[in-house]
Amino acid sequence: MTKADIVQTVYHRLGLSKKESADVVESVFEIIRSQLESGEPVKIYGFGGFSMLDKKPRQGRNPKTGEDVEISARRVVTFKASQILLDRVNKGPS
Repeated sequence: MTKADIVQTVYHRLGLSKKESADVVESVFEIIRSQLESGEPVKIYGFGGFSMLDKKPRQGRNPKTGEDVEISARRVVTFKASQILLDRVNKGPS
């Protein structure tokens, strides 16, 4: 599912205009982005949580040449699904 698909679903379910639907979806994504940029976790009940993880620099290997390379430190976004979501996904379609 793409962002455009989400906008289309919001459009059909809520009866908003396509522009309003796109604004709602973009606003939700922007809120999540800004929270993560500031280092704050985002927890959505029944869905899961997003958080930032700082990774340390480490040694890696170029698989093509076998040469050792330094992988720089970086921040990554992690997602952990809630138990409610996992239960629904594992249950299958209703």
